[in-house]
Amino acid sequence: MQPVLAIHAARRRRDDPLSLLDSDDLDFIVQFVLSSGSLKEMAQLYGVSYPTIRASLDRVIENLRSCLRGAPPDAVTELLAKMVERGEIEPGTARSIRAVYRGTLERMQTGEEAQR
Repeated sequence: MQPVLAIHAARRRRDDPLSLLDSDDLDFIVQFVLSSGSLKEMAQLYGVSYPTIRASLDRVIENLRSCLRGAPPDAVTELLAKMVERGEIEPGTARSIRAVYRGTLERMQTGEEAQR
């Protein structure tokens, strides 16, 4: 019989997408759960505005989705989220930039598929 920790470690490697997230994302998730999912409480805890904490949550969600797809985190989304977290740009601006970026990627991929 394997020790519980060994079983847990094997499960994390195989079945747990959270184990693929970086420590900052995991810390955020822990605090989110401990605050019962209250973004208002999270904003107070981190000393940032509600839109900033919402952008942080969106970044963690996007990273988790990427992990579930087996894709690496999107570098542009990561950069924009960190800029919002540092207060360098507004969340709405980051969303607009990300939408333009993703639209451009989609058009490029569609163009590549049409050439095949």
